[in-house]
Amino acid sequence: MSAKIRRRKTVARHGQLRTPGPLGQILKIIGIAMAVVLVSGVSVAAFVASDLLNTATADAVELEGQKPVPPDLGEYEGGFDLLLVGTDNCEQKYAHLFGDRCSGPDSEGTLNDVNILMHVSEEPRRITAVSFPRDLMLPIPECTREDGSTTYAMSKQPLNSAYMDAGLNCVAKTISELTGQDIEFAASVTFGGVIEITDAIGGVDVCLATPIKDRYTGLDMEAGTHTVKGLEALQFLRTRHGVGDGSDLGRIGNQQQYMSSLARKLISGEVLGNVPVMLRLAHTALSNLEASTSLTNPTTLVQIGLAVKDVPFEDIVFLQYPTFEDPADVNKVVPDYDSSTIMWDAINANKQLQVTHQNTSNDGVVIEDQPSTEEPGETATPTPTETAAPSDGVEALPDNIKGNSAAQQTCSNGNIR
Repeated sequence: MSAKIRRRKTVARHGQLRTPGPLGQILKIIGIAMAVVLVSGVSVAAFVASDLLNTATADAVELEGQKPVPPDLGEYEGGFDLLLVGTDNCEQKYAHLFGDRCSGPDSEGTLNDVNILMHVSEEPRRITAVSFPRDLMLPIPECTREDGSTTYAMSKQPLNSAYMDAGLNCVAKTISELTGQDIEFAASVTFGGVIEITDAIGGVDVCLATPIKDRYTGLDMEAGTHTVKGLEALQFLRTRHGVGDGSDLGRIGNQQQYMSSLARKLISGEVLGNVPVMLRLAHTALSNLEASTSLTNPTTLVQIGLAVKDVPFEDIVFLQYPTFEDPADVNKVVPDYDSSTIMWDAINANKQLQVTHQNTSNDGVVIEDQPSTEEPGETATPTPTETAAPSDGVEALPDNIKGNSAAQQTCSNGNIR
């Protein structure tokens, strides 16, 4: 019989404490979707597939209740779900970059500070990436550790304690029970992984509507467009006090700007059309991630890449899981089950999603006005910030669900105004 392991209490990380890292974004379409398309169209496919398999299987994690993975993604009715997790553990190679986070009293344990569930629909293919706040208070189920022991179920704990309890499997099980989604694939990446993966792709372009100055992460950037890589990319993803109202929710919006830009770059010829860059990216990504066993088959990786590579930007949508302020703690949030049910029903019905939320000064980003392409006298097409009546096959989401599509240009709402 498996032994029960009691959970350790985690240190509350909010208010004025240092911001732990959010890194899973990079891995978003990188480690998987890209390491992926790579193998599909290159003459060295057999060699790469074999090499990637050896890399990916080294630390693979078994997901509880994992269904058999079919040989062809076309057999997935209703699409598939892929969980991407960013953990804040400090590898020796990079620990010196993070000060007290890796050497102070708050340095113990590994937390899942970034949690993104990516749903890929059946035809027509659409990608919806839902970000979950790290301070989301919710039930965490009994989970099985790698050594076979199990943890006690908890009725209310922060989401970012699940990884410390029982690893990637527990994060997947927690989010699966929250959302009702079957999670076929999962992967996590660390601080160092963000730095190395960003460097492999040559950096990501980000836009700042106003300057950012954040003493907690060390980020100091002027307004305008910047190409961030390495440590600066990680600082950009980690900044919370530097954008919007300084909350984790504002930071998620800023991270999603990064992901939108990343998606556009990955799908462009700059990456997909450059075999050496893709090879470097694939090896770097898979060397820096912990994957579920369902992601260790090179054929599966190729099929995931082929499933997402032609999705139009307007159908790649980034959303924040809807929440309310926790009545017991103003620094925490709790699930908004009604709004989330509407969101998941629309996603699973493969509807085109319409974000109706209007960004304010509290949000991490502002949405830039798109230049008009209409001739004088013609009727202008509504901009992404306008709310038009939804048509058949389009779902207008509740206005407390924040987000944007990869087709929209968003800019960081910096704290220097």
